[in-house]
Amino acid sequence: MRKYIFSAVLLVSVLAVFGFTVAQPDDSANFRQEFLRLINKTRTKGCNCGNKWYPPAAPIVWNDNLEKAAQGHADDMYNRDYFSHTSKDGRSMSDRIVFAGYYFKGYKSFMVGENIAMGQSSIAEVMTGWFKSEGHCQNLMNPGFKDVGVAENNHYWVQDFGGRVSFSPEQRKLIKEGKYRLVQKEVENH
Repeated sequence: MRKYIFSAVLLVSVLAVFGFTVAQPDDSANFRQEFLRLINKTRTKGCNCGNKWYPPAAPIVWNDNLEKAAQGHADDMYNRDYFSHTSKDGRSMSDRIVFAGYYFKGYKSFMVGENIAMGQSSIAEVMTGWFKSEGHCQNLMNPGFKDVGVAENNHYWVQDFGGRVSFSPEQRKLIKEGKYRLVQKEVENH
């Protein structure tokens, strides 16, 4: 009898653990969805960033490479105890984003931006702060930004943005024939 009770308890324990594990929501998916929901809710309506009205912009989508860049910077700021767009090793936001795999080669235009925050305890709190800050809000509403990745480590928040526009088929043909000249110009957005 004890053997059956032990087996039943073991089976119930395994099922309970397995059931709870399967039933647990994916925190990273919820994190992404909540950021996208809050960003795109405002982008679809438009808003004032400081004294300037930003009209509605297309929804932004999640990009894993931008998330990787954001996570690396959030981790670095927390582990090395600083708060800056420039890493302690001198890397810029664009350096970190390209290093994480968000490349510009093969695109007609390429732009990146970054919002950072420290101390907020929730997605809603950090998003409210960014929308209330003129410069951060401008990044959030910039129609040139099509992609976003966000990360947090112990209340260090990093939101990296990117926008790339592909060459048209005609432009690609001209490039291939050597009849189209490419010029690279770097402009930092914070």
